[in-house]
Amino acid sequence: MSSLSTPLCDVLGITHPVIQAPIGSVSCPELAAAVSNAGGFGTLAVTWRDLDRTRAAIRETQELTDDPFGVNLVLDEATTERPTDEHLDAVLGEGVAAVSFSFGDAGPYVDRVRDSGSVAMVTVGSADEAERALDAGADVLVAQGWEAGGHVQSEVATMPLVPRVVDVVAEAGADVPVVSAGGIADGRGLAATLALGGDGVWLGTRFVATEEAAAHEAYKHRVLDADADETRYSELFDGGWPGQPHRTLRNGTVERWEAAGEPGPGERPGEGDPVAAYPGGQSVERYDDDPPLPTVAGDVEDMALYAGQSAGLTGERRPAGAVVADVVDEATTRIDDCARASSE
Repeated sequence: MSSLSTPLCDVLGITHPVIQAPIGSVSCPELAAAVSNAGGFGTLAVTWRDLDRTRAAIRETQELTDDPFGVNLVLDEATTERPTDEHLDAVLGEGVAAVSFSFGDAGPYVDRVRDSGSVAMVTVGSADEAERALDAGADVLVAQGWEAGGHVQSEVATMPLVPRVVDVVAEAGADVPVVSAGGIADGRGLAATLALGGDGVWLGTRFVATEEAAAHEAYKHRVLDADADETRYSELFDGGWPGQPHRTLRNGTVERWEAAGEPGPGERPGEGDPVAAYPGGQSVERYDDDPPLPTVAGDVEDMALYAGQSAGLTGERRPAGAVVADVVDEATTRIDDCARASSE
């Protein structure tokens, strides 16, 4: 594997500037550990876990890797099931390397993270959000563009957002790495990020389609087979998180809703119908925000198939560690190509 180090690597204590995004329930100890073991930075999404399950997931990951990894907490009260203060105490008590915050004001929590010796990462979708995160003391900014899969925090595309956030950091005289998120699946995205002044990449969709991800096989295949124009940005899958825009693959649920004229909640076709179920019998209704996990049975392809516009770049199914290596190797090659072109 090639070597590629940036200030982000120094802040997080990693070898390569590649972060696995907290892809909801699809994130798991096996995936986070595989990314960290490969020199990247794995992440667990823990917002929807209770405190005991959160601690168990962190400890399981620690058994699988000695390298740094982090957790993500969503701050939007529309989806959180327990006070963020309690959840933050739980994760910091387990000694995680970093805590990332998204979809809300991280200001009340950043100092607690830093005082514990962990790194505070904040996802932003605009220059204004970047300024507020810097004022709060964030150690790393994640600039998430509109192309991203899953729940989306921005209305701006990644290409113009990243340099704008980089400018905000420079104007503030801060020494804070900027990570690009949204529409990135390979080394070309990392090389482009570095050209924009960023310090690393945050990949979600690409890691859904890996061996270790806790995603249903049908979901992984859909991601691998999809093109960039097969995603839909909407607020359709709102059961569990109302009012938050997200990007999913087009499927039967999306197409039926579009054919009906895109009606609002309460008038959508098949609303409330069960489409799948977990082993214990808990059903997943059409328009729920659950992604298809390996244990779900039923019409899983009618569930929320979160994916970004980078789906068309995912290529073949790979182990997560191989994805990290591929991204770094390709980025290094692209950077070398650009260097040769500029010297000719």
